[in-house]
Amino acid sequence: MKKTCYLLTLLILTLSAGMTRAQKITILGTNDTHSQIDPDERGRSGALQRKAVIDSVRKADKNVLLVDAGDAVQGSLYFKFFKGDVESKLMDMMGYDIRVLGNHEFDNGMEELAKYWKPLKGRATSANYDFSNTALKGVFAPYIIKTIAGRKVGFFGLNVDPASLIAAKNIAGVKFNDIIKTANSTAAYLRNKKHCDLVVAVTHIGYNTKQEGKQTDVDLARNSRDIDIIIGGHSHTLVTPGSEGKYPSVIPNADGRPVIITQTGKTGAYIADVQIDFNGVKKGERVPASAISYKLIPVTDRFPAEQLDKKMMAWLAPYKHVVDSINAHTVAYAPNAMHGGGLGEYANWTADMAFHSVQQQLDSIHQADPQSTLPANVDLAIMNGGGIRLNLPQGNVSEGRILSTFPFPNRFTLIELSGKDLLQTLKIMARRHGEAISQQVKVAVDPDWSFVNATINDEPIDPDKNYVIATIDYLAQGNDDLRPLANGKVLWTDSRDVAVPIMRYVTDLTKMNMPMSSDPSPRFVQAVHIKP
Repeated sequence: MKKTCYLLTLLILTLSAGMTRAQKITILGTNDTHSQIDPDERGRSGALQRKAVIDSVRKADKNVLLVDAGDAVQGSLYFKFFKGDVESKLMDMMGYDIRVLGNHEFDNGMEELAKYWKPLKGRATSANYDFSNTALKGVFAPYIIKTIAGRKVGFFGLNVDPASLIAAKNIAGVKFNDIIKTANSTAAYLRNKKHCDLVVAVTHIGYNTKQEGKQTDVDLARNSRDIDIIIGGHSHTLVTPGSEGKYPSVIPNADGRPVIITQTGKTGAYIADVQIDFNGVKKGERVPASAISYKLIPVTDRFPAEQLDKKMMAWLAPYKHVVDSINAHTVAYAPNAMHGGGLGEYANWTADMAFHSVQQQLDSIHQADPQSTLPANVDLAIMNGGGIRLNLPQGNVSEGRILSTFPFPNRFTLIELSGKDLLQTLKIMARRHGEAISQQVKVAVDPDWSFVNATINDEPIDPDKNYVIATIDYLAQGNDDLRPLANGKVLWTDSRDVAVPIMRYVTDLTKMNMPMSSDPSPRFVQAVHIKP
């Protein structure tokens, strides 16, 4: 009798635990993995390792949805050489349920994008991009409803304002609709008309932004009423679980109700793990924010080889062989590490490299054609820190490292720009806490990064004079928020992707037994104010 009672009690507890688990839903979120197929130098990230984490969560909980918030591509040799073949297949093998576009998905143009997104195994959503007049017509749903654990979960995608961000030719025909207006109408429809138990926005707009006037996840949360969770991307922000820290995940909405925002930084170093507990929540009731938890799962090389997906590993092998071969080819030596971004030695090196590369091209053109009407000299170079995708470690530098650091299919361009527009450009760069400018330029800023003055070769910039600037075509079109550059006159554009002259510059250094090193002197300097 006692044994029977014990077994009955055990059965009840087991059933109860199963019912409790059945009332919980897990949403796994990734963003901005940027073709990080292999683990980095510190053993973080990697597609096989990400799959192992996802599999371990699915093993523990059957009610799992996998979501990606865009920019799954661009940033490594896998995308540079294989265009998207690798990322698209691997994400299908991982079993993504819902995906949205990032801005870099457009890097190879609309037709190429359609090639990869039309056959997706998962679902694609965008509520605020209208693709009716493009090759992507019919691919993106304005919303997607998933029924899991007996609950209706409404997802909808939101995409970044493409102005001054995505090259116009790559997004031709797409109509952009206001993010917050679209989000609020879509979320209200999902909650009130479709009776969703949970409303999730999957966004590629950024937790914050360097582009003035553009809407962010924080803006979205504060101006919403019907969104419960935002799975975000674009700004590469590592959002801290909770209401504290520099980038908190809990933001009050227009009614004071908490909205949970997630974002996992970049390159797939983390996966967002959002758990929603519906226990005690009746059908038709809104799940309380206290029932939603968020944590970050690190993606590392902690899994032994036998726990990695053998089928995925075998499929990836021939692509990895090509990438490994290029990464094994040493082309230069760096005596010191250089870090990417808009300020610092790598930004300096990049702008100085652009200056010398374009000047070398001008010299060659004039030598071949003394009657050329192109100017003889470059005054300065402007590049963008966002185009420097990797840091440079100290030591040998591989061909693969250079190609992965500068992966975009941009081309060096020479423009003539008025001093007035140049000053406006430098003011924007100062507001963004610096960008890559060549050593001829000094920009004086106040402690709050307010622009004070600027010189070229120690001479004040004359608003009424024209200056010859080396840059890339992407910036010359006014992208990356450097809109005044679009007012310049294009004098010359290289016929080759920047990877070709950059690689030539690096290998020429090596031939001359010179290291890959930078002038460390700051180009943005503290303004001096001397009171009389």
